[in-house]
Amino acid sequence: MEPFVVFKSLCIIIVAAKLCGILARKLKAPQVVGEIIAGLLIGPSVLGFVEPTPFLAQMAEIGVVLLMFSAGLETDLRDLKRTGLKAFAIACAGVFVPLVGGTLLYMAMYGFSPWGSPEFFKALFIGVIMTATSVSITVQTLKELGKLSTEVGTTILSAAIIDDVIGILVLTFVIGLNGGDVKPMVVVIKTVLFFVFAFLFGFVCYYVFKRIDKRWPHTRRIPIAGLALCFGFSFVAERFFGIADITGAYAAGIILSSIRDSDYIAEKTDISAYMLFGPVFFASIGLKTSVDKISKEILIFAVGFVIIALITKIIGCGLMAKMCRFNWDESFKIGVGMMTRGEVALIVAQKGLSCGIITPTYFTPVILLIMISSIVTPIILKALYTKKKKPSSPVPATTTES
Repeated sequence: MEPFVVFKSLCIIIVAAKLCGILARKLKAPQVVGEIIAGLLIGPSVLGFVEPTPFLAQMAEIGVVLLMFSAGLETDLRDLKRTGLKAFAIACAGVFVPLVGGTLLYMAMYGFSPWGSPEFFKALFIGVIMTATSVSITVQTLKELGKLSTEVGTTILSAAIIDDVIGILVLTFVIGLNGGDVKPMVVVIKTVLFFVFAFLFGFVCYYVFKRIDKRWPHTRRIPIAGLALCFGFSFVAERFFGIADITGAYAAGIILSSIRDSDYIAEKTDISAYMLFGPVFFASIGLKTSVDKISKEILIFAVGFVIIALITKIIGCGLMAKMCRFNWDESFKIGVGMMTRGEVALIVAQKGLSCGIITPTYFTPVILLIMISSIVTPIILKALYTKKKKPSSPVPATTTES
């Protein structure tokens, strides 16, 4: 490919993604939805200004890794320790119920397949996509209502963080199983070995970075070294342990999340992700989405996908919250707060596409889920928190006056 073609494609992607992202934000929708729609508009399905290329695919992969590295940096381990078993139990239920619901949905529409077949892994992966939770919209809504610091708000926030960690583990396991004749126990062993490696080597890296941070605080060498650690862990995860590179990037982010300059690392990393690699990643999803291949069957599946994804989060998280001694009203609020999906769901879907598990047509249900959940969740939460109690019946006046 000629270099000028690359520059033209990047110019169009950045301008279109930012303009559509701003428009989406003005319409109270997630900015990433606008960037995806921008990719759809400039891609082969509509205007044909930009063609998907291996170079853009590689840049998109870097964007995925940077996004997961940033997610790891934003993980507050102290909050996870403080919330205890309640948030962990709610997160586990919030992963398990959608995983089963998504798998059964696919099998109900396309037939039940035996273990190990490509169709079985496709059904399982549809469930994996449903497991991810994004509470950015929920957090903003709870802030506006002044309820973020309540027990319900803190539980939702902590459970969502744990939810993503468990979801990445499930993704890692499913991708490992999909790699041919690999036995489940081999995948479990490799996954465990990676996290043992990440813990031991990460422990050393943490103290090295802590010392560098103490000697040269707030200097550029710290985010540069952090970025090198991110890419190094991504390479080791996929090359030596056969698990997803985004798992390695997420682990690298968690390792550095507790050092003093973690916010500074996140700030510098977000510059590259926000300006270039993030827009390329989200726009590439639109580029790969084939509108002309969307059949009536896919549209029906998309409707079922959205409904099941929303309901299973409410059922899984809400019932587990009730079992953790929240009342029914609080449990329902927790279930609704966990409904929103965002970047992680797209990242999981993109990983399934790159591994050959799903096809681009399945991005349509994921995009619809992100849009609808982002609109519906704030509306329901506000209604739950602002509903008025029935006025009590007036006390009859007495005949005598004091």
